[in-house]
Amino acid sequence: MIILQDIRQKFTNIREQVEKKVLDAYLLEYIEAPIIDEDKLLILISIMDRIELSYSKMQNYAMSTMLIQIALDTHEHISNSSKDEKSRQLTVLAGDYFSGLYYKLLADSDDITLIKALSEGIKQVNEQKISVYQKESDGIEKLMISIKLIESALLLKLSEVFKIELWNDFLSHLFLFKRLLKEKNQFIQTKSSVLFDALKKIVFPINDYRLKEISGEQHNHLLMICDQYIERSRQIIEKGLNQLPYLNDVLESRISTLLKQYKPYAKSFVEEG
Repeated sequence: MIILQDIRQKFTNIREQVEKKVLDAYLLEYIEAPIIDEDKLLILISIMDRIELSYSKMQNYAMSTMLIQIALDTHEHISNSSKDEKSRQLTVLAGDYFSGLYYKLLADSDDITLIKALSEGIKQVNEQKISVYQKESDGIEKLMISIKLIESALLLKLSEVFKIELWNDFLSHLFLFKRLLKEKNQFIQTKSSVLFDALKKIVFPINDYRLKEISGEQHNHLLMICDQYIERSRQIIEKGLNQLPYLNDVLESRISTLLKQYKPYAKSFVEEG
């Protein structure tokens, strides 16, 4: 139990430090509060704690990773923003500001291994975002691989540094699962999302994929495709929960809660109907 309390305390302390860095009072008057992916932070801390990384290194790796993740997420949010031009410009600047905090932290630490790993991850994320946003994927599988890398490339690069590549499949499917749930919910509510807009072009190439209006049958078909990938990821995650080292009760509980959020669309459609 002492270990679990220690994990919770380290998580809380580092999260608060990240919040102090990114929750700038002026920016928050004009942009939405940046989202700190607590699941990624908890994964990082859990792994680094079990491989007995010093707290100072743990703090530096976690802070650096979360700051650049927030910067990448903030820039991505601009594509979907319908705010006025001032808010849009401030959102761009906010992303640049968070990137600056990340680079300053790395410069202060002088950790060449971390700099190289995260730089490779950033490059990979941006390449995959270009492919997805420009709808360049030539197949559903390649699209899902792109989404998977966007969500997990930074963590996968760090797993190489930690020499725990056996985590890679679990990590990539965990955050693909989480992203697909988000995209699915957005599509159900608004009939549009980054993933589903790209999926439309692949599945219905003869239609104008930019149009939000599709038939009910097409709408359901896209959701069924998404569910197939969510289900595949769910199975890999559950297998990992039974096999992977470094899992603690806090992390297992969080992942179990996330898995319970999935409800197949066909089942929910029948129940609601």
